[in-house]
Amino acid sequence: MDVLDLARTQFAVTGGLHFLFVMLTLGLAPLVAIMHTRHVMTGAPVHERMTRFWGQVYVINYALGIATGLVMEFQFGMGWSGLSHYAGDVFGAPLAIETLGAFFLESTFLGLWIFGWHRLPRWLHLACIWMVTLTAYLSAFWIMAANAFLQNPAGAVERGGRLVLTDVGALLTNPMLTAALPHVIGAGLWAGGFVMMGAGAYRLFTGTDDREFFSRSLRTGVVTALVGSLVTVGFGYAQLAPVLEFQPGKFQGSPLAGIGLGFMVLIGQILQLALMFVLAPTVYWLPRWRWAHPILMLITPLPFLAAILGWLAREVGRQPWLIHGRLTVADAMSPGLTSGMVTASLVAFTGVLGLLAVVDYALIVRTVRRGPDAVALGAFGPVESAGHVPVSAH
Repeated sequence: MDVLDLARTQFAVTGGLHFLFVMLTLGLAPLVAIMHTRHVMTGAPVHERMTRFWGQVYVINYALGIATGLVMEFQFGMGWSGLSHYAGDVFGAPLAIETLGAFFLESTFLGLWIFGWHRLPRWLHLACIWMVTLTAYLSAFWIMAANAFLQNPAGAVERGGRLVLTDVGALLTNPMLTAALPHVIGAGLWAGGFVMMGAGAYRLFTGTDDREFFSRSLRTGVVTALVGSLVTVGFGYAQLAPVLEFQPGKFQGSPLAGIGLGFMVLIGQILQLALMFVLAPTVYWLPRWRWAHPILMLITPLPFLAAILGWLAREVGRQPWLIHGRLTVADAMSPGLTSGMVTASLVAFTGVLGLLAVVDYALIVRTVRRGPDAVALGAFGPVESAGHVPVSAH
């Protein structure tokens, strides 16, 4: 492989690993917020336990996913300085807004939610997790806006050898964005639902004293995955019109892009048919059917695989352009890079990010195995000391 192929491989590997974390974040955030809402409104202990348990899974995935996202940011400057020079004024704007206006807010509200148990008033505490969800989706919007610009550089013109933003509205209503964003959000819900379903099936199959808790988790996962599948598949097909308009040869020019699209559609359609005609109609009885639980566990990773194949089709099909019709991948690569330099960083990044993915999986599995009674999130009571009264007591 030459240095260009190595650089492309590096970004593809790190981007793919990072997206695995993103999918679960987008899928679990609204589910945890809904569980917390039910707890606040009803006061039922089961809803508090579900909020804390699945909230801890969310926090584990979020914390480890941060490091993978930082690697992505560094690569733009290290490996693709040509992109920054030519289109940084346009492409960098949504990335900067995502980092400063969405990611930092998301982290702040998540911190308040994590440490606010038994300290903040319950409605304020609830508002924190909904703000986490809102800002997570805002992050997805800005990232997808930046990616859509690479697919179709709307709202920008070239002046003095560089792209200049002339129409913010066109950038934010890019046809390559409007259908792709709901498609990604639906995929996140699909993945989050399958994780809940698979975890519930695992605990019910291996034996648990908390059958009601994991039966609820399994059923919630199936229903969430059904909703996510309908959104994903519907907006997946809705993307075909803008793709055919702006990139008519997207899936013919690369055998690889076509293969990725084909397998993504195959996995998605099979899973959706299974959800619609097998799992959803029998969701009430599924927790009792021990023979079905290994099948549910085996299919849990499939939405993640389908998502990676979808990104492969979206990105590879744009080649040889980094910004379609404006900047090639070769021209975007940083000058002076050697095969040895890129290989070394590829091995390092893959090793670190791969390790983070393994640790994420191991910690989530350990949390599932230990069950809701061993969860640390929100387990401590109000902080009471001489002269101090917990905020929630006011």
